[in-house]
Amino acid sequence: MTMLRPLDFAQTQGAAPPAMDESVIPGLTPWRRGKVRSVYEAGPDHLVLVASDRLSAYDSVLPTPIPGKGAILTRLSGWWMRTLKSASPHHLVSDDPRQFPAPFNAHVARLEGRSHYVRRAERVDIECVVRGYLTGSGWKEYKASGAVCGIALPAELRDGSKLEPAIFTPATKEDHGHDENIAFARMVEIAGRETAEALRARSIAIYEEARARAWDRGLVLADTKFEFGWVDGKLTLIDEALSPDSSRYWDRAEYEAGRLLSFDKQYVRDWLDQSGWNHEPPAPALPPDVVAKTVERYHEAYRRLTGGDA
Repeated sequence: MTMLRPLDFAQTQGAAPPAMDESVIPGLTPWRRGKVRSVYEAGPDHLVLVASDRLSAYDSVLPTPIPGKGAILTRLSGWWMRTLKSASPHHLVSDDPRQFPAPFNAHVARLEGRSHYVRRAERVDIECVVRGYLTGSGWKEYKASGAVCGIALPAELRDGSKLEPAIFTPATKEDHGHDENIAFARMVEIAGRETAEALRARSIAIYEEARARAWDRGLVLADTKFEFGWVDGKLTLIDEALSPDSSRYWDRAEYEAGRLLSFDKQYVRDWLDQSGWNHEPPAPALPPDVVAKTVERYHEAYRRLTGGDA
C-alpha cells in the first residue's frame, strides 16, 4: 500500500479548488486530492493519477490556471520514464486511458494526455533533490553559509554556477507546510543507510542521464527532484519525473551567454516576487500575459526535449 495519505484539497495551503477542475472524473471520488493532481484508487495494487491545470508556488495554489499545463507535464513525465534507462523501475503502467481498467476507460476524452495508470508504492518520505547548478534555495543557502545541505562548496560561486559533480540535497516530504532541506546524515537516520545510499545513487544517475539529453536539445537541466517508493521489494521511481514543475530548465544558448532564461515555473515565481506578494495565502491572480508566456515556455520545453508537440 502506498504511504500517500488521503488529503482533501481544502486541507492544502492556498486557494480553494476552482470550479473547473480538470482532474475530477464525473461520478468518481478521488482517494486523494493534492495541490495540482487527483489520485483515484484502481483496485488494490494500482492508482490513476490525473493532473489539473492548477499551478502551485510557495506552497500556495494560484487562483489562475495555466491552460494545458496538466497535459504537458503528464506527457513529458511519461516520456522521461520510458526514455531513460536509469528511470527503471518506475511505477508507470500506461498513459493511454483506453488501456485503463473500468470505470476509467469510460472517460477517455477527459483523461487523454493528463493521466497515468500506475503501480501502488510504499512511499519513502524523502524528497530526492539533485542540483547540477547552484540556484534557487541552494543559492540562498550557499550565500548564507557557503554550503548546501551540509555540503561545503567552493568560494566565489555565482547564481547559475555549474556544480561538478552534481550534489544530492535531500528534503523531508511534508503533506502540510514546507519541505525541509536536510543533511544526508539526517536522511540516513530517517530511511536507513542502505536505502539512503541507494536513493542518492539512483537520483544522481537519473539526473545525469537527463542532463545530457537536455543539453543536446538546447536546454540546461539545472536541478530536479524525485520521489521513490517500494514496489515488489524494489526502489521504484514514482510521482512525476523531470517536468517543468519539478525541475528547473534554462535555455542553453542564453546560459552560455551568461544569462538565465527559465523554461519552467520559475518565470511565475519571479513575477510573484516582483508583485510584492508575501508568500502567504491567498496567492494573487496572474495577469493574462504571464499566463500566455508560461504556456509558451512549457510547450517549448516539451518540444525541445521530445521533438514533438504537446
